[in-house]
Amino acid sequence: MPPSEPPAPTGVLQIMSPLSELSAQQEQAWDHVLVSAAQTKSGPVRGLSLAHAATAMESKFWRAYRVARASRIKDSGSLTFISGFLSERPAGTAVLQGAINAALESLARGLALEFASIRVNAVSPGMIETPICDGLPPGKRKTLFESTAAQLPIGRIGQPEDIASAVLFLMKTSFATGSTVRVDGGGVIA
Repeated sequence: MPPSEPPAPTGVLQIMSPLSELSAQQEQAWDHVLVSAAQTKSGPVRGLSLAHAATAMESKFWRAYRVARASRIKDSGSLTFISGFLSERPAGTAVLQGAINAALESLARGLALEFASIRVNAVSPGMIETPICDGLPPGKRKTLFESTAAQLPIGRIGQPEDIASAVLFLMKTSFATGSTVRVDGGGVIA
């Protein structure tokens, strides 16, 4: 960035209020926008209520869609979604999560064409040691992480830093758009 330009705005927007307010909160266009948070219930299709399924779609897919619509992003900036490896390696007990993740990755590819001067990508994490698993009893969580790590070619569970590195790669790489970067320790091939 040339020294004569003011520094880019930095911050975190908590998207709890209607997204129509998002544009009003922005005085300047952002260099990069990352959409990462979602709350989705898991379970087999026939066991998951339609209300829970709709809430999951709202939380992960439609929220990302609304952010894409409302965000002001600089030309040559980027928009990055966090999807998940279930888009490529579905589980019988998490069909909806796989479908939502695949939809987000498709949205990224389509928006890369529509937005053209703004790069749009997705990062697809595998099992990452984050607070999302904190609700599990400690013994069950430890067993889940150990058994998953044992199945991965890399032999360990991912860390938040692994995902952050992939996001930063996509933000910095001006020739990446419409891409999905898988960061799963080899989970899709294992």
